[in-house]
Amino acid sequence: MNYIRCLLVVFVFGCTNHSSVNKVETDHETYITILGVAQDGGYPHINNPNEFSSIEKDSENKKYVVSLGLIDKNEKKKFLFEATPDMPFQLNLLESNYLKTDKIVDGVFLTHAHMGHYTGLMHFGREAMGVKNIPVYAMPKMRSFLEQNGPWSQLVALNNVSLKQLRKDSAVNVTKQLKVTPFLVPHRDEFSETVGYKIEGPSKTALFIPDIDKWSKWEKDVVAEVKRVDYALIDASFFEDGEIPRPMSEVPHPFIKETAALFKNESPEVKSKVIFIHFNHSNPALDPNSEERKELEKIGFKFAVRGMNLPL
Repeated sequence: MNYIRCLLVVFVFGCTNHSSVNKVETDHETYITILGVAQDGGYPHINNPNEFSSIEKDSENKKYVVSLGLIDKNEKKKFLFEATPDMPFQLNLLESNYLKTDKIVDGVFLTHAHMGHYTGLMHFGREAMGVKNIPVYAMPKMRSFLEQNGPWSQLVALNNVSLKQLRKDSAVNVTKQLKVTPFLVPHRDEFSETVGYKIEGPSKTALFIPDIDKWSKWEKDVVAEVKRVDYALIDASFFEDGEIPRPMSEVPHPFIKETAALFKNESPEVKSKVIFIHFNHSNPALDPNSEERKELEKIGFKFAVRGMNLPL
């Protein structure tokens, strides 16, 4: 794919080759940008020498843990969804490729207390940036977890972060044009509740559900919810059963195959709203050249890549 064509593709849905991680300009005032697509353990994944070998040969093969940037160019504000272990790299991308201001970020939204989604907060602390009063938006149990457990409690005590309590189904207006609403989803809630987010701009809306148990456990109908928005960034941890060498009932995410089956009879337009994200390192669909991914792309489904922009 030549350079000009790639830029045109990135403008709307991103590009699947390495140019998707380069600087991307957009004329839209409000938009989401994808800063990471991998499951909590990232790629390369611990104890997988072949994966480490692959990025030594080509550093672009590294996949950052799932994260979104939310940008309002008019108000010069930028927000982060998830504080991942890769957060320093992702905040650098947000600043150098999208919006440089006098603040590293105007707020961070957390979904839950699993390692890939909040541990990056450590970089705001005394041992690293030592920043003051970064707004961190969290649900009640997530907030209590951060306040009552070290080392996160030190971030609160030293005012490195300023916790902002969210309430389910209650919107937060982060700018005049952008609104964020958390909603509860079923997941392994050992330390906190788990939420997805609805992100609303002046023209379009998006769902962000990086982690959920099987769709059948959710009180809502995922197909109906996808139809109500323009983009649906949803959990794609695993492609199918038997993918990892332990009982997958221990980590009951919806398989991509299961999600695709739910949308089997829907139109290509509806399928195209689904953007799979949060890929485990074992998932063949993490590879843009895999047959599994190509077959689903043929019938309309999309796959998140770093550098993909979604105008709002």
